[in-house]
Amino acid sequence: MKGMIGKKMGMTQLFDEQGNVIPVTVIQAGPCYVTQIRDGEKDGYTAVQLGYGETKPKSLTKGQLGHLQKNNLPALRYLREFRVDGNVEVEEGQEIKVDVFEQGDYIDVIGVSKGRGFAGTIKRYGFGRGPKTHGQSDRMRSPGSIGMCAAPGRTLKGKRMGGRMGNDRITMQNLQVVRIDPEKNLLAVKGSIPGAMGGIVMIRPATKKQ
Repeated sequence: MKGMIGKKMGMTQLFDEQGNVIPVTVIQAGPCYVTQIRDGEKDGYTAVQLGYGETKPKSLTKGQLGHLQKNNLPALRYLREFRVDGNVEVEEGQEIKVDVFEQGDYIDVIGVSKGRGFAGTIKRYGFGRGPKTHGQSDRMRSPGSIGMCAAPGRTLKGKRMGGRMGNDRITMQNLQVVRIDPEKNLLAVKGSIPGAMGGIVMIRPATKKQ
């Protein structure tokens, strides 16, 4: 079972054998613990629940601590589930480290993007502004017309308008693993991943890579 929970540490660059610069994002992946295995007959689906990020026991509720103490696990702050097709190859209480991935593997990284707050259409979608002439001093960054006349006489659903920008769950697909450091539990991935530094991400094998 290849899947981990990690923390985004930041971006840097590495050099390959030909001297080319590779921009990478460093992820502190694991160590993770198998906290629960979802059974298809009992739960309706098959999945593996992983825990990450040791914390103080007083930071968790009694229910959360009891759930972890069934397998003699430490207090873990983050729990995530990974769907599994077929047989589950891990056991509850097992520790999973970054060496489950290999250099050259392609992975998907799931995270929550940075929140930008309320944004207008220019910042959110790249709209152009209106003219500055003919007395228009307070409508230059307005979106313009948003509807039609008598028919249908309403604004259609899905119209791009101002609203909350960011803070969405985003999956970056087909990212290549450039380097692995098992001693420090670090994973260097080519390219960028969503979220701010210190954000929690989920790592799984690429689903659309042949």
